Amino acid sequence: MAYKDKFRISVHAVITDRAGKLLLLKMTYADKHWSLPGGAIERGENIYEALERECKEELGVKPKILYLSGVNYHKKHDSFAFIFRCTLPAKAKIRISPEHSDFQYFDLKSREVSPIQRDRVKDCISFKGKVISKVY
Repeated sequence: MAYKDKFRISVHAVITDRAGKLLLLKMTYADKHWSLPGGAIERGENIYEALERECKEELGVKPKILYLSGVNYHKKHDSFAFIFRCTLPAKAKIRISPEHSDFQYFDLKSREVSPIQRDRVKDCISFKGKVISKVY
């Protein structure tokens, strides 16, 4: 890869409720699937600033970032995804952006959780202090 080559970088939050169910957002674009909160890093941001901004935009709430658990490369999109474990403030009220039509907490076994999402979330939840890097 040359210095001037470009690829995408995104950040995503793994947020669960008290029962351990995963927060997903229903997209209003592309294939309209359920996805983790997060998105692309903007020029001049670091990964933490990007995650806070994306969650504030998509959820109306700034998350508490607990740790970075994974850095994954996705061949299909030529992109890197940084996966973070996060929590929301106790009395947070989620207000989704126009990019999403709904939010819901799902069991990890739910069909709305894609196999790749499930794998990334399991790695995040079972974090043992070492950032995991995988290629999908």
